[in-house]
Amino acid sequence: MGFPSKAQIEKALKKLENIEGTLALNPDATARERFRWDLHQKFLKYKRVHKISQKELADLLEIDPGKVSKILHHRLDEFSTDRLITLYEKLDPNVKLKVG
Repeated sequence: MGFPSKAQIEKALKKLENIEGTLALNPDATARERFRWDLHQKFLKYKRVHKISQKELADLLEIDPGKVSKILHHRLDEFSTDRLITLYEKLDPNVKLKVG
């Protein structure tokens, strides 16, 4: 197996141009940002543990699949912390959240 050609690399880079990956948690994150990150991780874990699709998760949360994508990729700017908690409570009504 050899290295990809220049054309193959350029084709791959072109495909990746408009893809938004998952945001990482800033090492200097505030307590609020860490809390929201932990909440985001709960959605990911639920999806993985229950082996459901993004569409199925959207149906459970009663929101658009595009919004679920934003949650799963930690693009939470348009969600308040209260909204994220309310959404997660649909998945786990007995959730216990803690700061710290």
